[in-house]
Amino acid sequence: MDCSSVVVCDLLRSGGMDPGLAMFIALLLGVVLVTTIPLVTVIFLIWVERKVAARIQDRLGPNRVGPFGLLQTFADMIKLMTKENITPANADRVVYNFAPLLSVVSVVLIWAVIPFTPYHIGTDLDIGALYIVAVASLGTLAIMTAGWASNNKYALLGAFRVVAQLVSYEVPLVFALLVPIMLAGSMGMQDIVYAQTGMWFFFMVPLSAVLLFISSHAETGRGPFDLLEAESEIIAGFNIEYSGMKFGMFFAAEFMHVFTNAVLMAVFFFGGWWGPGALDAPLLAFLYLGLKSAVIYFIYLWVRNTFPRVRIDQLLDLNWKFFVPLSIVNVLVVAFVLKILQELQIAVPLNASTNFLATIPMTVVLLLVNVAMTYGLLAWLRNRGAKARQADIANQHEDIVVAGAAGD
Repeated sequence: MDCSSVVVCDLLRSGGMDPGLAMFIALLLGVVLVTTIPLVTVIFLIWVERKVAARIQDRLGPNRVGPFGLLQTFADMIKLMTKENITPANADRVVYNFAPLLSVVSVVLIWAVIPFTPYHIGTDLDIGALYIVAVASLGTLAIMTAGWASNNKYALLGAFRVVAQLVSYEVPLVFALLVPIMLAGSMGMQDIVYAQTGMWFFFMVPLSAVLLFISSHAETGRGPFDLLEAESEIIAGFNIEYSGMKFGMFFAAEFMHVFTNAVLMAVFFFGGWWGPGALDAPLLAFLYLGLKSAVIYFIYLWVRNTFPRVRIDQLLDLNWKFFVPLSIVNVLVVAFVLKILQELQIAVPLNASTNFLATIPMTVVLLLVNVAMTYGLLAWLRNRGAKARQADIANQHEDIVVAGAAGD
């Protein structure tokens, strides 16, 4: 990397500092900033989530500590830090203490490839999307190691159930990510944003966006997929043996993961930092990304506090019998249609120079295909539901006839 291409490095070098040392300081500063954003944001997000949940449930939410309850999260942090950190006698101490840290690190590392502005990104990897999938899977490993290292059968069984859910929903999540990657022709995060300068991918492939939204929501274990926190589940799940700050780190990672998913949704389907004047004003680009992410984050909270919890069998059936086949078919159909559009010269290369009008024919065709797929899907679900209801009625009628015959 050339020092002149990094603003901080160029300033330090112009002041007489050695270029190598200037680059090292600039990179170190970048690492600190990228790491600080999610860790500081989570303090505010916890307050926001509690306030939104309270309003949906007709409550006030935090309102005691600080104005509007803004300092409630700090009070909770002090409480957790002053609690005793207990390590079970028979636990694997190294793995047991490392698991909470791994859960937080797995989320923070994702921010290294998120483009905040056209000129500000931790590292612009050519395989940024693949990096995100790989790093995000570390969170599942953290849960598994936490349950196993606790040397508690209830923690281990709880970890098994959570991991079964998380691993299952990673499959449709990956397939949903393949669609914007195909449209952009790159796995680089900046390339995916530049590919949406003419049209957001959401308007081209809304079905993929919905699949990614549901899969990412299930992967974080939030309602209606919050089996981990269900009162009827096995005690407290994988973290039953954790206390104090180590217990709080798991929940901090969960809150960060939800907002990170909202940011990724904004990048993959809603243009990320792109907007009018974004190239000339990096601060405006950062604001665009923040506003899009905030709206998506609110929808996550809305879904969490609106829909009832599903059972584990319903959860896995929904994934393996519905979302996985649908995501595979969606990828194949989009790839096939995209290839036809390229052969007919209707599809245009999606990059920073692509204007809105040039993307309209391609967008219309892809959108119609998505609408047709959605209509066919809903028709199939309606017919399946009707057959299930008819079968239930027939079984009930048969039971009544048998009971009447037995009474005679």
